[in-house]
Amino acid sequence: MIFDHLPLAEAEGAILAHSMRLGGLAFKKGRILSKQDLVKLHAHNHATILAAKLEVGDVPEDVAAEQVAASAAGLGVRAAEPFTGRANIYAEIDGILIADPARIDRLNLLHESVTVAALQPYSRVTEGQMVGTVKIIPLAAPEAAVGEAEHIASDDGPLLRVAPFVPRRMGVVLTVLPGARDKVLKKAESVLATRIAGVKGTVAEQRRCTHTPDAVADSVRDLVEAGCTPILVLGASATVDRRDVVPMGIERAGGTIDHFGMPVDPGNLLLLAHYGAVPVIGVPGCARSPKLNGFDWVLERIAAGIPVTRRDIMLMGAGGLLKEIAGRPQPREALEPQAIAPKKIAALVLAAGQSRRMGKTNKLLASVGGAPMVARVVDAAIASGAVPVVVVTGHEADRVATALDGKSVMIYHNPDYAAGLSTSLRVGLNALPGDVDGVLVCLGDMPRVTADHMSQLIAAFDPDECRAICVPTKDGKRGNPVLWPAQFFAEMAQVAGDVGARHIIGENADLVCEVPMEDDAIFLDLDTPEALQAATRASDE
Repeated sequence: MIFDHLPLAEAEGAILAHSMRLGGLAFKKGRILSKQDLVKLHAHNHATILAAKLEVGDVPEDVAAEQVAASAAGLGVRAAEPFTGRANIYAEIDGILIADPARIDRLNLLHESVTVAALQPYSRVTEGQMVGTVKIIPLAAPEAAVGEAEHIASDDGPLLRVAPFVPRRMGVVLTVLPGARDKVLKKAESVLATRIAGVKGTVAEQRRCTHTPDAVADSVRDLVEAGCTPILVLGASATVDRRDVVPMGIERAGGTIDHFGMPVDPGNLLLLAHYGAVPVIGVPGCARSPKLNGFDWVLERIAAGIPVTRRDIMLMGAGGLLKEIAGRPQPREALEPQAIAPKKIAALVLAAGQSRRMGKTNKLLASVGGAPMVARVVDAAIASGAVPVVVVTGHEADRVATALDGKSVMIYHNPDYAAGLSTSLRVGLNALPGDVDGVLVCLGDMPRVTADHMSQLIAAFDPDECRAICVPTKDGKRGNPVLWPAQFFAEMAQVAGDVGARHIIGENADLVCEVPMEDDAIFLDLDTPEALQAATRASDE
């Protein structure tokens, strides 16, 4: 890769190294410099530009990130579309992350251009949570390094996968000492039931028995015969030795003690055993509290079908200090982990216009490719994964609504549609749920915009990385739809007249992300009979 201050005459197709401003224009890092861009640079007295030119054997950052992430992603995870050299990997299901630290280390030691980061192995994850990321550090990586990274990421199975929680009928034994309060026992039962439900299990059978080895043995046998697995035994008094009441009871039932104790605090006094193929866990007393403890780590693995051995228990010490300390001051009252939630993106389809330049025809209802134009736009929005899809009607509202009958959309009428596009924008923004992170503002007269166009904008959206306003481009020219973050909703709602919110883009260039598209569908809005006829002919060919 050539990385240098290139003369403008040699810079067409080069990759811009750093973001820059040219008067009212903003060029983002990573932009592929077009001939038009170079003309603008020359007009602003630039003779050279710091950029990169790829050579034979160079793999562009997005391509490299996509290839390595695809090799690393196994069952239960998905690799998102790459952007700026990064491809994030997300859980598709609730479960336990299976990762190979040794191979992650090998991959990161391979070459400085290719990096992989992941959550700790056996982390509990939720659907939509980021579990790993591939980042290409420079603007391109050597082909040999990328190929070797793909091999490491896929060798002996994909590098990252999620083992799903499997619904299980679990059994619970609570031992009781004389004078025990029913309220205390019920609370313990409730906390255990909540933990079990959190890993998609159910309490199929439950026993209360006296705190004696024989009573524990009888209860364990009953639950095994009832088909429960695993069996959880919570003693009225903490187990302090292999010869204490709970382990003795498990052995008298016919079970085997695998390991007593664990290097996790809280959770030290956990007991691991088995009865035939059924895991039996002596639950530590700390599990009476909903706070995270070592028992959770064992229960979660078993619920995901991951065998837990005495060696596994003994190797849990690194990271096993779970008590509230200065580095982790907030109490964890809930059992569910705090997931990095996926961004919630809505779509807003503006379908209120009067089609004045079309004459008597309402262009939104004109057939394009066998469907009303507005229906094609709405179908693309739905297929993109945006939720909810809000449609704002105005002119011939009933007919437009009829064209969308049966589609999963929310329709709102704008009685002031004649006052201009801004009034429909305001109605749509006010209709959005309060928890959305962004909205795709779509025009109802752009039938060639597809779900793929919209999905690319959604994949690029990341306000934390200054990719807040996502705009589609082709050959350096911006089009529609535009993805807006929630932080601008109030300002957008103040726009007046028959204009959109384009001025906000110009005022916030540092938050704009240009997303290159492969075709010109992002420019084609059908305003005239001639344009409509041309689009109809093209769709019929």
